[in-house]
Amino acid sequence: MPNFPSEEPERLRQRLQEVRDRMAAAALRSGRAPEAVRLVAVTKGVAAQAIQEAILAGVSDLGENRVQEARAKQALVSGSVRWHLIGRLQRNKAREAVERFHLIHSLDRWPLAQELVRHGDGPIPVLIQVNVGGEPEKGGVAPEALAELVDRCRTQPRLRVQGLMTIAPRGQDPRPHFARLRRLAREHGEAGWELSMGMSADFEAAIEEGATMVRVGTALFGPRTAHKHVEE
Repeated sequence: MPNFPSEEPERLRQRLQEVRDRMAAAALRSGRAPEAVRLVAVTKGVAAQAIQEAILAGVSDLGENRVQEARAKQALVSGSVRWHLIGRLQRNKAREAVERFHLIHSLDRWPLAQELVRHGDGPIPVLIQVNVGGEPEKGGVAPEALAELVDRCRTQPRLRVQGLMTIAPRGQDPRPHFARLRRLAREHGEAGWELSMGMSADFEAAIEEGATMVRVGTALFGPRTAHKHVEE
């Protein structure tokens, strides 16, 4: 496990407070209470020791892109936390995903929904990922196909759809994409649905457009040059 410099815990606490302050200000600008938005700390590529320090600093939700990376870290950190799977999920990892994560953000197709149900005994909390930007390299159901997927998921009592997730295209104004996800939730969802949108570069805009969860990694832990920053 990489070394964690002795001065880093204090820097991490400072960054965490800065992110929370920015989240609170954005929530107030959108007419909501700061506690209406949940911070999911993206721990992809982060050493277990740094994750443990984040938990001690008050982080309660951790987001991982891959099942296998989460598996290794869950064996090394302790504390009362919720684990979120925020990366694209392959069907052959469905069983372990159901076992290891409190919320799966990346359900985007009916065969995957069937596979999750096949391996889950109780209610399986999920968000449906929507590819609002129409980017072929990204996962997510197309907006025009969302209604059908939502309706099919509602036929499965063990599948609990709790909201929608999206990743705004890089290099574009994210607000229209976040606003579109909010509209889709109103059209196809239920009262209280979650909106998981916004990362380090755009989480304030996401909150102002209605996000109830933001996925922040780099702004908390600093850049991780060995990893692609897809979900943070």
